[in-house]
Amino acid sequence: MTAIKHALQRDIFTPNDERLLGIVNVCKAGKKKKNCFLCATVTTERPIQVKVVKVKKSDKGDFYKRQQTWELRDLTEVDAKDASKENPEFDLHFEKVYRWVASSAAEKNSFISCIWKLNQRYLRKKVEFVNVSSQLLEELPKAEESVPSGESQSVAGGDEDALDDYQELSTREEQDIESMMEMCEYAVSNAEGFAEQLSRELQVLDGANIQSIMASEKQVNILMQLLDEALGEVDTIEGKLSSYEEMLQSVKEQMDQISQSNRLIQISNTNNVKLLDEIQFLVNYMDLSKGHVRALQEGDLTSPKGIEACINASEALSQCMNVALRPGHEKLMAVTQQHLLFAELRDTFARRLTNHLNNVFVHQFNHFSHFKMTIPQFYRSSCLSLPGHDQSSTLSQHTAELSLPKHSPLHRDLLRYSKLMEWLKNTHREKYEGLSRTYVDYMSRLYEREIKDFFEVAKIKMAGTTKEAKGKFATLPRKESALKQETESLHGSSGKLTGSTSSLNKLTVQGSNSRRSQSSSLLDMGNMSASDLDVADRTKFDKIFEQVLSELEPLCLAEQDFISKFFKLQQHPAVMPPLAQPETEETDGGLQSKMPPQAEHRQSLSSEKDVVRLMMNKIFQSIETELNSLIALGDKIDSFNSLYMLVKMSHHVWTAENVDPASYLSTTLGNVLVTVKRNFDKCISAQIRQMEEVKISKKSKVGILLFVTGFEEFAELAETIFRNAERRGDLDKAYVKLIRAVFVNVEKVANESQKTPRDVVMMENFHHIFSTLSRLKISCLEAERREAKHKYTDHLQSYVINSLGQPLEKLNHFFEGVEARVAQGVREEEVSYQLAFNKQELRKVIKEYPGKEVKKGLDNLYKKVDKHLCEEESLLQVVWHSMQDEFIRQYKHFEDLIGRCYPGSGITMEFTIQDMLEYFSSIAQSH
Repeated sequence: MTAIKHALQRDIFTPNDERLLGIVNVCKAGKKKKNCFLCATVTTERPIQVKVVKVKKSDKGDFYKRQQTWELRDLTEVDAKDASKENPEFDLHFEKVYRWVASSAAEKNSFISCIWKLNQRYLRKKVEFVNVSSQLLEELPKAEESVPSGESQSVAGGDEDALDDYQELSTREEQDIESMMEMCEYAVSNAEGFAEQLSRELQVLDGANIQSIMASEKQVNILMQLLDEALGEVDTIEGKLSSYEEMLQSVKEQMDQISQSNRLIQISNTNNVKLLDEIQFLVNYMDLSKGHVRALQEGDLTSPKGIEACINASEALSQCMNVALRPGHEKLMAVTQQHLLFAELRDTFARRLTNHLNNVFVHQFNHFSHFKMTIPQFYRSSCLSLPGHDQSSTLSQHTAELSLPKHSPLHRDLLRYSKLMEWLKNTHREKYEGLSRTYVDYMSRLYEREIKDFFEVAKIKMAGTTKEAKGKFATLPRKESALKQETESLHGSSGKLTGSTSSLNKLTVQGSNSRRSQSSSLLDMGNMSASDLDVADRTKFDKIFEQVLSELEPLCLAEQDFISKFFKLQQHPAVMPPLAQPETEETDGGLQSKMPPQAEHRQSLSSEKDVVRLMMNKIFQSIETELNSLIALGDKIDSFNSLYMLVKMSHHVWTAENVDPASYLSTTLGNVLVTVKRNFDKCISAQIRQMEEVKISKKSKVGILLFVTGFEEFAELAETIFRNAERRGDLDKAYVKLIRAVFVNVEKVANESQKTPRDVVMMENFHHIFSTLSRLKISCLEAERREAKHKYTDHLQSYVINSLGQPLEKLNHFFEGVEARVAQGVREEEVSYQLAFNKQELRKVIKEYPGKEVKKGLDNLYKKVDKHLCEEESLLQVVWHSMQDEFIRQYKHFEDLIGRCYPGSGITMEFTIQDMLEYFSSIAQSH
């Protein structure tokens, strides 16, 4: 690098009066590596110009040439890319950005350092340096130490040191040197003589300086004397200032004493004012009136005025107890006594309030504990004589009408104490939780009895109100296993309530007269046949189930609203009352664990909605079980009841979720809806299973299959029930499953059929399916409707073609042979020369089928078709018309072959198309 630098200085920069200060070997970033040199130079003549020159080695010879030059004052920014890591890349921002990659990081650092020094000296810091180490901008980069000594010296050696030591001569210095050079013309030619002359002159000047210093000694002594006199005057002035300071100090002490007295007086006044404020504050906020004290101690908690006075007194007591005391107040004896008084009043009133509300709960609910009703006693006159209750609102009347007693009078009476309950909640948590425990305990027992009686009546109404049903369901068990036994006894094994004695797993086709009754028995997925379950029965079940849900919904909402208002669970997060937490009980979801009382007291919830819902779970813990039991009974009576229950339950769940998605009612009905949906899926699976297990008789014709008519009745019923339902998607999925099963099993039965041709079974059943889907217009089964039509058309055509091959059998075989010869390559006009297909053979075959014989064959064909087809679908005329069209088509085809293969022979059929039309018409009319 040193040799290159000397070569560049010699060949490029010296001829241009420039001096090379810094050099770096670079190539352009991102391109093919064509090396060049960036040089930092200054001119040797004034005004000095600093430049950055790009030098490139010539391709033709071993010399360098200047390629591009930039003025340093045009440089706006130097970007070193990374100040913390060694990186050979850097950017120079002139009129555009030039990106370079140096041969080493040390060369890049040396070049940037040189640019920085030139910028500091000549451009007054106009260039901005980015991502450059601060050490690099203060001194030569440390990276040079890692570079070999020769290279380092070549890159940033003597020239930069010379640059640092070089100082520009001033104008006066230049003029002096020029005048001295003019006086000594031989200075250039005889440097030694010029130096000796300068030495002599310097010695003369030194001697003159020494004489001048010695001459000024007298003046220095005079100056020293003047300074001593000045110091004496300064001492005199300092003495006077000290005396003045002593006088001022005495004045200052007197003023400090006066200021101290004024400050003490002001502090005393301030303390008196503050003391008065504190006393006034304590009197205003820590004093409870005698009326409030009397109300808390002996106020009447039964009358409206007494309750209002107790509410005001409790609020005043809370304000006094919750007043924000200032620091130090708690140390006052009066404040301590007031706190003790307030605490005593609080405990006394909390105890009085708790005892009174407990007595109210016991008084209101105690009568229910001795009241129990069995199902047969529908009209027993047992009135509730509790205060606040309507005497006519008896449980017996409610059960007879399938309605639940209303507790609004009780709620209205208790809501008078809601503000006192809020006070008790904020001041005495234990007593508040005790009241919550008492209320939940009484209400859970009350609602459990009422709900169970209500559901027992609903089950009896579902099973029927006949004497037999009442006798069997006088005391309906509540366990699911016992309910199953009672239901089976209700259905009976003697056949009184069943319409079919044959099992659905062994269905047989026994003729067209019994086909409809067997089809209706397919509707029954339980033990009772659909013949006993007409539309009125199902409508009655639908009304009963809707009435049950309609009674439960306002009951739950009213109780939840009362709990929120009475226990004040609406505004702030609260600790859950102990009895709001579930105990150990076996449910469908598993075994719930019972939490210890200590954990119950410490348990906290994130939302008061959760508190209300858990209290509701405790109070109405029997609703979900009873609903599932009722659903099981409805499913036992008729599995199609699951359709009604799915629609009704979905509607009530949707309504409850719109009101409050997290409410107890919404959660409970949602859980029950899962059970209903499961029963609905079982109903669909049972129908599909019965389709797969259907067997046909080998001795009678098949006709319309039982599960085809069963699907029709199911679809009609489902469309009626789901007309405006929210869960239409569940029905659509069931439709798809059922129709695919119907298609598969129709084809299966057709393949197994021995008495009835396969095409007839497929044609009749798919025609029935197509008619059903076209009539009901079920949008999700549109593709299946088109498929059914296609299958019906294909098998109709197949049956017609196969049947028509028999009336003109020999003629059919003859022309099939003719077509075979033509297909083998025999020309049509030469077919008549074939021995087996000559004109005589054709005339012989045609004579075998005169019009009378053809009519006789068609009559036999009609009778055969009539035996194959069933009466329900009425497809006989449709098939007969299709056969007529096919027969005419064959007739025209035969005539066309005679015209093409036997031209000019004059051979024609023994009957015409008009004759055929008369044959078909007369045969159809005669039957």
